[in-house]
Amino acid sequence: MTATPRKPRSSRSGRATMADVAAAAGVSAMTVSRALRRPDTVSEEVRARVEEASRRLGFVPSRVASALASARTMTVAVLIPSLTNAVFIDLLAGVQETLSPQGYQPLIGITGYGPEAEERVLRTQLAHDPDGVILSGLDHTPGTWDLLRGLTIPVIHTMDLTAEGEHSDCPVQTVGFSQFDAGYAVGAHLAARGRRRIGLIAGQLDPRTRQRCDGWRQALRDAGRHDPDLELMVPDATSVALGAELLERTLATHPDTDALFLCNDDLAQGALFQCARLGIPVPERLAVAGFNDLAGAAWTVPPLTTVATPRRAIGVEAARLLIAGMADRTPKSRENPRRVDLGFRLMVRETT
Repeated sequence: MTATPRKPRSSRSGRATMADVAAAAGVSAMTVSRALRRPDTVSEEVRARVEEASRRLGFVPSRVASALASARTMTVAVLIPSLTNAVFIDLLAGVQETLSPQGYQPLIGITGYGPEAEERVLRTQLAHDPDGVILSGLDHTPGTWDLLRGLTIPVIHTMDLTAEGEHSDCPVQTVGFSQFDAGYAVGAHLAARGRRRIGLIAGQLDPRTRQRCDGWRQALRDAGRHDPDLELMVPDATSVALGAELLERTLATHPDTDALFLCNDDLAQGALFQCARLGIPVPERLAVAGFNDLAGAAWTVPPLTTVATPRRAIGVEAARLLIAGMADRTPKSRENPRRVDLGFRLMVRETT
């Protein structure tokens, strides 16, 4: 009696398994594993058979099985506030281009600028056992700090630089720049240009925005020109439309304003468009400065004075630190946390 050929086994998802590939290639499952994970340990002929069988069967190695074998998931939790803000898109690009060649896949979590939402997203991401974590900012809930204290995997914070002694019970590694100093640089620049009635327009009001506002405020105090009545701060998400609206509100209530610091470039671009529509000459009547040097800032009419921030470089350096920490697998980095200041550049153009 002729035996009926055994049908290939399949996983619960219906995908081909390593056993299916082994049967098709005429080798053991262990050989398939070696050929795929360490191809230098098998002959070229065996490797070719395994690769051909894998392609023909559509075999995708199980990350779960690989994680159990290596104690790694090859994933990194990356939490950012928004996928519509170009600042964090650039940061994420730097993270991705650095992690990908090392075989790591980012698990992206969106927090919506809310510390409580961030805690919920972090708890969800940690359930997937990532090999490391990258966070935006340092404004965490007590619950998030508790989670971070208990982790043995490396954690990198981005965009902010914590002050010495802060969170001493949970040492943090940070990559970013001084938001306060950057805001101070804008305020000092406008004062040095001889402007007397220097206003502020800010939206979103996340901690980084507030820090740059604090820096601007201190610069004007030092110059003897700070007037709190010239500050217009709203919680709305920043946009070109909001910048145009807030420019009109500012000039309606304080028509003698002769300079404005808008805390993000989209606000500043909206203000410039509205100045053009209203016939307000920039910078002769009103100087305008933005923040972040987003795409298009150098091409507005006139070109926008702003602060160039190293978003992509922050992502690259954060990922590099994380890769080093994941390779080390010791708590050394948590005992001796690094604070990497990548700086900023004041881009003086024609609007001031």
